[in-house]
Amino acid sequence: MRHTAYRLMALEQLWLHAGTRPRRRRDRGDVPGWVLITVMTAGLVSALWIFAGPALVEMFKDALSSATNKK
Repeated sequence: MRHTAYRLMALEQLWLHAGTRPRRRRDRGDVPGWVLITVMTAGLVSALWIFAGPALVEMFKDALSSATNKK
């Protein structure tokens, strides 16, 4: 009888504190992978801007001038 009472008390304590205890997260993320993706994306955008930049600027100017009817 004594062991059963201790088990019930222990189960009750576990039940009461199950939602309040902070849980450890095992997945910390892949930080170097995300840094690599960010750097590679910035490199691709820079490389594309070198080649397509003048055309994009000209296209933007044409769009603005056609919207304001100025040439």
